[in-house]
Amino acid sequence: MIHPENDEQYKGLKVNRGVHSAPSVSPYLVKRQPRREYTSAEYTEGILNGNIALLSQAVTLVESSKAEHQQIAQEIVERCLPHAGRSIRVGITGVPGAGKSTSIDALGMYRINQGSKLAVLAIDPSSERTKGSILGDKTRMEELARAKNAFIRPSPSAGSLGGVARKTRETIVLCEAAGFDTIFVETVGVGQSETAVHSMVDFFLLIQLAGTGDELQGIKRGIMEMADGIVINKADGDNIEKARMAASQFRNALHLFPAPESGWKPIVLTYSGYYKLGIDEIWKMIDDYISFTKQNNSFFRKRSEQSKYWMYESIHDALRNSFYNNPSVAAELKNAERQMLDNRVSSFVAAKRLIDIFLSTIK
Repeated sequence: MIHPENDEQYKGLKVNRGVHSAPSVSPYLVKRQPRREYTSAEYTEGILNGNIALLSQAVTLVESSKAEHQQIAQEIVERCLPHAGRSIRVGITGVPGAGKSTSIDALGMYRINQGSKLAVLAIDPSSERTKGSILGDKTRMEELARAKNAFIRPSPSAGSLGGVARKTRETIVLCEAAGFDTIFVETVGVGQSETAVHSMVDFFLLIQLAGTGDELQGIKRGIMEMADGIVINKADGDNIEKARMAASQFRNALHLFPAPESGWKPIVLTYSGYYKLGIDEIWKMIDDYISFTKQNNSFFRKRSEQSKYWMYESIHDALRNSFYNNPSVAAELKNAERQMLDNRVSSFVAAKRLIDIFLSTIK
């Protein structure tokens, strides 16, 4: 083989040795140590001491669908239960684009500046196709995300009824045990999630917008009846008069509804979450509601009813899971479905046969 570099005309030139290719993995990368496994007692002790890392891990266990995770999660919740119940729980809902995240940021910082500790449980809608979720609420709460006394936990709805599962209520228990005296639960805002959130909070806040046409169109009567307070967002600049008109329309609409069991008359306010205008009035409304309902004991009756509601919901969930995970039911389910679609049996007869199969296996 002829090497042109050895030719006389190239005399004096030097061919340097090549360098080895850079490694594909950084040499400075340290192998990650496996996460330490904690007992339920250690988790509980850490939560009671305000350890945010252990609180986050415990919430992950609560949200997990693995049986071993659920077992330790239930032990943690049971241990934390005597230390819970000392917070103000506020549910926040509204149509998409109403400014829920911006409002939570403003309301939360107002509360923190008063010396409170705030936990925000933001429920993100999951895709029905991929079951994935963006979990981007934290990026829209810029001040709270940096606040020392704030804990933001975005959770995927994972297709549960209305986007809020029983696990959210258990997360509230853990946050209260960790010393958070104010809990915000933000709903997906797509319908039935409001009912679930209303059954786990003390005050239910409905955020609305002005200047979108018919202010009451698209607002479900059920949501209006559940609301303890309605606030019209973006009441600033040229939109102030529109916000006042919208507030007047909502006040008139509320007169058509029966009075709540608590005796509290829902209040309608205007504010601006972006410019933080009227935030103090909203918090005064919430404080007045808590004082009013505690004086007539409806606050404590409501919490008792909520506990009873979630006991029955837990029973329903457990029975449903046991039914569909039953091997005999799973083996017959497709056959029953085919018979029903072929009009050989009715939906009710097919359901009764499957239930009979399930009951026969647990006797």
